[in-house]
Amino acid sequence: MKALTCFFCSFLFVFISLTASYGQVVAPAKQAVSTIGKDTTKVTTDTSKNHLRDTQGRDTVIMKDQDGLETVVTIVANDSSWNQVSKNILHLYKGAKVKYQDFELSADYIRLDRNTNELFASGVLDHNGKYIGRPVVLFPNDTPKSVDSLLYDYKKKEGNTYGIMTEVDGGFIQAKILRKNLYDEMSLYHGMYSTCNLPFPHTHFGLQISKGVVTKNQIIAGPSYLVVENIPLKFIAIPFGFFPKTNKRSSGFLFPSFGEDASRGFALRDIGWYLAFNDYWDSELRGSFYSKGSWETNIRTNYLVNYKYSGGFNIRYASTKVGIEGTPNYGANKDFNVTWNHTQRQEANPGTSFSASVNFGTGSYFQNTGFNQTNSIQDVVRNNMSSSIAYGRVFADGKVNFTSSLSHRQDISTGQVDLELPSFSLNVSTFNPFDSKNRVGEQKWYQRITVGYSLQGRNSISAGDSVLFTKEALSKFTNGFQHNIPISLNLNAFKYFQFNTSVNYTERWYLQSIRKGLTNEVGGFVEVKDTVQGFRRAYDYSLSTGLSTKIYGSYPKMGKIEAIRHIVTPSINLNYRPDFSDPRYGFYKDYINKDGISQKYSVFEGGIYGGPSAGKSMGIGFSVDNNIEAKVRTKNDTTGKGFKKIPLIQGLTFSGNYNFMADSLKLSTISFSGRTSLFNQKINLNFNGTFDPYVVNSEGVRIDKFAIKEGSLARLTNFGLSFDYSLNPNANKSRNNNIDSLRNQMPNMTQEQAQALARISTDPNAFVDFNIPWNLNGSFSMNYSKRWDSNVKQMKNDITATVNINGDVNLTPKWKVQFNSGYDLKQQALSLTRFSIYRDLHCWDMSVGWVPFGQYKSYNITIRAKSSILQDLKLTKRESHYVY
Repeated sequence: MKALTCFFCSFLFVFISLTASYGQVVAPAKQAVSTIGKDTTKVTTDTSKNHLRDTQGRDTVIMKDQDGLETVVTIVANDSSWNQVSKNILHLYKGAKVKYQDFELSADYIRLDRNTNELFASGVLDHNGKYIGRPVVLFPNDTPKSVDSLLYDYKKKEGNTYGIMTEVDGGFIQAKILRKNLYDEMSLYHGMYSTCNLPFPHTHFGLQISKGVVTKNQIIAGPSYLVVENIPLKFIAIPFGFFPKTNKRSSGFLFPSFGEDASRGFALRDIGWYLAFNDYWDSELRGSFYSKGSWETNIRTNYLVNYKYSGGFNIRYASTKVGIEGTPNYGANKDFNVTWNHTQRQEANPGTSFSASVNFGTGSYFQNTGFNQTNSIQDVVRNNMSSSIAYGRVFADGKVNFTSSLSHRQDISTGQVDLELPSFSLNVSTFNPFDSKNRVGEQKWYQRITVGYSLQGRNSISAGDSVLFTKEALSKFTNGFQHNIPISLNLNAFKYFQFNTSVNYTERWYLQSIRKGLTNEVGGFVEVKDTVQGFRRAYDYSLSTGLSTKIYGSYPKMGKIEAIRHIVTPSINLNYRPDFSDPRYGFYKDYINKDGISQKYSVFEGGIYGGPSAGKSMGIGFSVDNNIEAKVRTKNDTTGKGFKKIPLIQGLTFSGNYNFMADSLKLSTISFSGRTSLFNQKINLNFNGTFDPYVVNSEGVRIDKFAIKEGSLARLTNFGLSFDYSLNPNANKSRNNNIDSLRNQMPNMTQEQAQALARISTDPNAFVDFNIPWNLNGSFSMNYSKRWDSNVKQMKNDITATVNINGDVNLTPKWKVQFNSGYDLKQQALSLTRFSIYRDLHCWDMSVGWVPFGQYKSYNITIRAKSSILQDLKLTKRESHYVY
């Protein structure tokens, strides 16, 4: 129904303009006809029948329009023109063109019969028998339209158009014959509506209309049926139709995809109905049904107000059958998922922002519904869901920034839900309080002092998803405020050093604190923790002074390597923080635990911003950063100036701290990290780890004894390594060039086309690109750690490693195979593996998705129409949940 409506609406728009413009080629007024009779083309008189002299060039005729105003009609024939005086007929050949005001008609043959008041235009057959030079009509403010031929009675304002094809709103219309009468009513014969921009018989799919009448407000259609690969499916037909005609988007049927799921049976997926409410919002209602009783439903809504905001939400519900029918464990899992996204345009309300990204539901939704056309691989393997609704505003010429948000985080594996209702922050940009606005010259040292301020507030709760909204859980909200004032000074010292010093003050406000104690019960003493209501403030401060510099070094030439540059950035800082567990602060208290030992605890334990830490700290922090790059002569260079820089090691950093005030274990662990690129930056490698300078005793506890005394510099306690690679790094570059080229070729694209291009640019992985013959990407991640095994009384190594690979290859220019898989080396098992086969049908897509094994074993077959933008780019959408 949607296709029918689009088809008839498109015809109405195109041919009202078409025939109206034909009426302008030769004016209907009698004065105009007599004027044309006075042809100024020079023709030699010949008494031989039908042997008149051919002439070339341009002719102009002065005509009067219906308002009595004179206008110029230009007539051009590149080959020849023939004024058949005896029959009062004018013939134009080869590159013939008639221009009247803003209307143009060109063809390889145009005939004007003044006796019958008919204008005829057509192409011609060349020496190979090919039909060339079809008529092309250009209307004011419109694109050229090509037809096979046309015949028009300019006096009656009626005529037939033969073999026309044009694009309207992303669809393409072809018609064998179309006739328009004096009352702006159109009759069509053998018309076809399709999404293909190539003419019949290329069209793979289309809706054939045998006969139809189009009026201003309604459409009456005769028998209509579907045509697939030139095969008429007349059993899928309607005998007649009567439809109102509107100039807006129409609701219609959403065709499903078909497949099979290993646990749920044969599937009819995503059948539904599209609802077009108005130009600002629309909806999709979809459902999926399985032969073993499971079903899913969802409603997806998108909204858009130009220059103000846009967004959409999706509500999904699923009932999944589990167990064996007739057994006690047979039943159904009920799951739901809700997503909402909203973006406000910056120009809608300068200085303020509002955005939303919401994703919540039952933790088992994606696991139970599996991988299909609605759920992506990322959805299936995710282990958490999060949401955020944020509002922001800028004050005082951008110097003060306020943000507030409502957020949630849900751990799918444990069912734990964290809510913040709400959180906010107020930040003041750093400023120089001792600097003068009227200062002349460089700043004095004290004028370089900067001060900042920030305020945060949170109200949060953490509970299981099954008890989240119970009265007991809601009574456990925790809240607090935190103020932070940083004061810093940066100076250049001794020419080569950067000196910095800072004082940081933090104060926290709470509406509750805790007290610990013991209670005597039947089974003995039990530790209890009571919450004491009332306002309490907790503050701390710290001081830090540091010095840093850069050291540049180089290594001599080695073979093709012209030079190697090494940049070392060492830094050292002295930091101090007092012991806030001292009784004079009142932040810590003592209690006797159940073992009879006196213990110290913070009354702000469990506070949302924590509390001041115990123990005095005064130490030296240090770090060393290294960057090494090589300068290599380029291949085939003959000028001696062709060099390229290759990064060898980037950001190789070691850092740690030494605390003078600690009674033992004064040296902290030494952390390191770095990155590099290999094979012409095709592989990006990252690594990180931690060294422990101390040894452990027989119980696995660190003791105050350096590892170097036992023959090793330090103990490697954990190490992580990851890299990703692309064997065809130019693939994305090729796609971007393709998009840029199309954008330049279509400067007057519609809003829908522009939005489609933006979607492709921001999310290229959502599309299959037939312009790229092959692509192979992969990643590897490994993590090593040491832990104490109490069973065997020794340190034990834990190693996890995973490999992921994805890519695609063109078997032919129109067949592509895409794959995605991975392997867990520790579990010795393959991760979620999927193969997809895509067939480019130009105006339609066919795809087959196959998960060969595992929990989500299934296959799916999809056939769908393709938008004109994707046809021109030779792209295919991977998933049906990307909406256009």
